[in-house]
Formats: sequence, C-alpha cells, structure tokens
Amino acid sequence: MLHCTLLAVGAVKESHWREAAEEYLRRLKPYMKIEVIEVGAEAFGGTKTAEQSMTAEGERILKRLPAGAIVIAMERTGREISSVELAEMLTREGGTGTHLVFVIGGTAGLDTAVLARAQKKISISKMTFTHEMARVFLLEQLYRAATIIAGKSYHY
Repeated sequence: MLHCTLLAVGAVKESHWREAAEEYLRRLKPYMKIEVIEVGAEAFGGTKTAEQSMTAEGERILKRLPAGAIVIAMERTGREISSVELAEMLTREGGTGTHLVFVIGGTAGLDTAVLARAQKKISISKMTFTHEMARVFLLEQLYRAATIIAGKSYHY
C-alpha cells in the first residue's frame, strides 16, 4: 500500500476547504496510508522579509521530513504533470513501499533548503493558489491517481 504524507505550512482555516480536504482524505483511505502534518506559518512584512519567513518555515519543514522519504515539493516553477503521470509517479516511486512526502509551502513559497532536499518539484498550475486550495487540489489529484492505479472509473 502506498504511504504518503502531506507536509504543509499553515492550517486550513476556511471550513469549506477543511471539509473538502477531509472528504478526500476519507476517500483515500482504501488506497493509501496518508497523513497530514502541519507546520506553523511565519508572518512577514514590516521588518521580516519573505525570505526570512521562508527560512523559518523551511527549518520547520526539514525537521519533519522522515529519513529515506522521497520529497516532492509543490512548487510554482515545478514541472506540470497530468493526473496519469502522477499515477505513474506514485506507482514508480511509492510502489515499492517508499514513503512519499508532498510539501506545500506558505504564503511566500518554499525555502531553497527545502527545494534542494526535494527529489521532485511539481506544479499544480502556472496560476497561484492559496495553500488551502493547493492542499485540496493535491488531495483530489492523489485520489484521482489512486483510482487510476486501481482501474476505477473516477478519472474518466
């Protein structure tokens, strides 16, 4: 069974996004072991720069990455992949039992140290979304990929 972690900066505050994320987590249970880990977001503005914010968040992220895991950074400049390509990646990278960790950054993005640790960088879209939206979109795509792998009709 696939083992995935979604490591995200910040909590989901809006109830509609939280409910959507919970729905996809529920749907994923038959297909994979999945957990969500949240690390604290760092405010910026005034005397604190976006880079300082990303560095502080990055340190928190790096401390939570399990040894031996394949880290996949959700990054706006990452490679855009299709749902089928995501399913193929899950099968190829996680099919042998390797722990896959998807990382979603905070408002300013991901620190360079986190990006350097990531084996893969993928993008949901060229558009920018809130971290809450990105979390739901990623969970939906993980569910879609799992159903593709299982040969279910959800994708079609």
